[in-house]
Amino acid sequence: MASDLSNIIKDDISSTLESLLSQTASITSTKQAVSEDLEAEQCICVNVDFEFSAFETVRWNFYIPTLAATKFEFLMLGGIGDLKETIDDEIADAMNEIVSNMCGSMSTNINAQAFEDLGTAKFSIDSSEVIQCDENKSLDTMFKFDLQLGDDTLKIFLGFNPSFIPYISSIATGVESPSDNQEVLNNQDANIVSPDASSASGILSLIGDESVENLKLLFDIKFKLSIRLGVKVLLLKDILNWDTGTIIELEQMVNEPLDILANGIKIGEGEAVIVEGRFGVKIKYIGNKKIEY
Repeated sequence: MASDLSNIIKDDISSTLESLLSQTASITSTKQAVSEDLEAEQCICVNVDFEFSAFETVRWNFYIPTLAATKFEFLMLGGIGDLKETIDDEIADAMNEIVSNMCGSMSTNINAQAFEDLGTAKFSIDSSEVIQCDENKSLDTMFKFDLQLGDDTLKIFLGFNPSFIPYISSIATGVESPSDNQEVLNNQDANIVSPDASSASGILSLIGDESVENLKLLFDIKFKLSIRLGVKVLLLKDILNWDTGTIIELEQMVNEPLDILANGIKIGEGEAVIVEGRFGVKIKYIGNKKIEY
């Protein structure tokens, strides 16, 4: 059975948009696209080549309709100015940047999972173009992603090589993988009292002795921990004007918590502290567990 990358793709689309646009983002549903989904409007198509060491190079096509593209660029610029009505060169550049960040996060997470049937992954942006959404005829391998971005309901589309469809089975069927529903299934069993799964002991008590030993094999996997002070999306032309002494104003307020990232994925928040002359971070919450002091 092929590995399923559906959750990685959906989670990294959401987390990348949330990070870049400073809006809560989530993929609410996926399904195979039909002609009625593709309105008679322009969209920016970003063509990405994913190369897998144990599989093959496959083409992913990101289709971002005008409504979503203009909203993304507007939020990247801090919501300043007027929301554009059509796709221009600046919006196209912004969509390339967003897709590149999405694919970078996906590659990192795919490589961390070490899928035997895929191996390591790397990507390159091949090209991008503005097309009419309803002119695309590759509906058999195109999928609609319903996106909740703040208060807005948007949609984007992804197209894949036919050979890659088995690796996105949850996206293709619109049905969550069993691993996503495992906690729900456990809670439905009246004879099981679920322990606090946020702690290691809680997780270990949910599984058998043999599975515990297998799980322990993962304990020494290394994660790159980083603290994000803030982000700011800039155009290349602005960066080229920088000089020594230039001050870059971040979007993060001084009294806001700092993001704690593991392999580029946000896992909690904290506040900066000084520990013996070095910077440190005091955890305010990790996962869904809030730390009270």
